[in-house]
Amino acid sequence: MTGEVRVIPLRGVPELEEGDDLAAELAVAIAAVGGLERGDVVVVAQKAVSKVEGRVVSLDGVEPTARAVELAGPDGDPRHVQVILDESAEIVRSRPPLVIAETRHGFVCASAGVDASNAKGPRTVVLLPLDPDASARRLRERLLETTGVAPAVVVSDSFGRAWRQGTTDVALGVAGIAPVTDMRGELDAAGRELHSTRIAVADEIAGAAELVMGKARGIPAAIVRGVDVEPGEGGAAELVMPRDRDLFR
Repeated sequence: MTGEVRVIPLRGVPELEEGDDLAAELAVAIAAVGGLERGDVVVVAQKAVSKVEGRVVSLDGVEPTARAVELAGPDGDPRHVQVILDESAEIVRSRPPLVIAETRHGFVCASAGVDASNAKGPRTVVLLPLDPDASARRLRERLLETTGVAPAVVVSDSFGRAWRQGTTDVALGVAGIAPVTDMRGELDAAGRELHSTRIAVADEIAGAAELVMGKARGIPAAIVRGVDVEPGEGGAAELVMPRDRDLFR
């Protein structure tokens, strides 16, 4: 780190539609705050990415199955639950209408990431990108074209945590940085060797960006500046806990 980390909100991005050039819209907001610097990380909310990629579903056209009706219970919308089932590789836990699911990407989260907040209407839900790492790579390439700088890119979304109240943003897609900093083999301040310490730096960057983006401010992106990130070609898939090391399922 440089000793100081700045988080700069990117304001003025309009409501996005399928097929919009997200990088071009971000480039305008980036220019308004003085442009990009070397080492910057651009964090973009998953919903912004999903909207331009057409990952939006109207519940009016969804026919719920008996399983969806069961999981919705008396208080949920079976159509919403059916979309969750369609997006899930496995249902991990449920307490109607709450569903914890593993997505096709390997993420374990509430509702398989299917969310009605900040959607386009009361009967509309937004899905996760099909391949968030690929989305981050494409966005990075387009930002290079539109700004002349290739920042690292993190696609973020809010996740709950099993033993903590509240949500925090994490990285769903990563391009241009190593998502995990491996400190195994290094020495701590007391000279002891670290044997298991691996820092989820992409998640930390996503959480920092959320402090200025928020859920109700209409700010879909931010620049995180001053973090000494390690360049890398890996993606957020590296942050998924391998099933053979998952002690809690």
